[in-house]
Amino acid sequence: MYKLKVVDVILQRLLEPRKRIQVVAGPRQVGKTTSIEQAVADFRGGYTYKLAEGLGLSPLEWLISEWNAARAKAKAEGGHLLIVDEIQKIKGWVETVKRLWDEDSFHHVDLKVCLLGSSRLLLQKGLEESLAGRFELIDVWHWSFADMQAAFGYTLEDYILFGGYPGAADLRKDGTRWKQYVRDAIIEPSITLDILQLESVAKPELLRQTFALGCNYSGRILSYQKMVGQLQEAGNTTTIAHYLRLLGEAGLLTGLEKLYDEPLRVRSSSPKLAVCNNALRTAMQSCSPDELRNDPERWGHAVESAVGAQLMSQVHRRDIELLYWNVGSKEVDYVLRRDDQIAAIEVKSADADSISGMREFLRKYPHAKPYLVGGQGMPLETAFAVSAMDLL
Repeated sequence: MYKLKVVDVILQRLLEPRKRIQVVAGPRQVGKTTSIEQAVADFRGGYTYKLAEGLGLSPLEWLISEWNAARAKAKAEGGHLLIVDEIQKIKGWVETVKRLWDEDSFHHVDLKVCLLGSSRLLLQKGLEESLAGRFELIDVWHWSFADMQAAFGYTLEDYILFGGYPGAADLRKDGTRWKQYVRDAIIEPSITLDILQLESVAKPELLRQTFALGCNYSGRILSYQKMVGQLQEAGNTTTIAHYLRLLGEAGLLTGLEKLYDEPLRVRSSSPKLAVCNNALRTAMQSCSPDELRNDPERWGHAVESAVGAQLMSQVHRRDIELLYWNVGSKEVDYVLRRDDQIAAIEVKSADADSISGMREFLRKYPHAKPYLVGGQGMPLETAFAVSAMDLL
């Protein structure tokens, strides 16, 4: 079975003598539970795995009961590990975990705890404030092309079309079934369970429409005003910006900001819509994956979107910004920035595509490193193999 790099990170943290609550968070269907399963296979000591689903008692009573059982094992065995999956389903879990953890710390109970959550939205629910100093976050993100190639033999075309969800990989030969799986098992639970149940959303249908619109326009710049005009449900630009933030925290869709020298201007810029995993874009298209591949214009947009998703996965939780740049009709698709280092990336689906945007960008930022991807530039295979950190 293919092992993600995060497995070694989890195992190392669990084996450290100093105790901290390990919180493994990330989007749905990216291998959090599998990573824990692989990590504990090499864990030296006893452990208990519990899924916060189908609880017999009230959720908090269930959590306390399971904690007490693990606590007893830790006392009897000289140490124990408690793993709770889907922790975000337990309302009020943060304060309860804090109380139980502090009790164990005071009484020197050697109980290690690992909590899994299906969304980083749970961090906005008091984790950073209430558990400050008691936890470490292990962020699991979408699979890269290298991951999908190593685990499932994906070609680059497979990755551009079907993205990086391991659970959907064996369905890709049946486009209709694959699309239904992504919609039913990933998109809808992410929206319903990871956003609507954790956040106050006044217009759930508007949130869904924002997501669908963003998937159709992934890789393209669209002003908030134009988004409002295309959505059937009434909304305003502030609401749409808020919904994009929620979708981004759930690992679905985000709006990349424009590169400005003046930070205050960023707030008013039109976002470049970008799916976090290209599978989402393909699943929401009205055409089949085969039709998308055989349409040069649609394929070009899919390639640009996939490059953005790959870059997003590489810079996630790092000190690197992923932006875009344009002035008038001239544009640079993606910009990486870390301190005073800048890399400009232009994705070209044909040799004849213009690079006037890149020329204009380099006049303004002559120290930037330029990269052309596709066409006569860097081959797509190379672009998906190179690290974003190495581009700066």
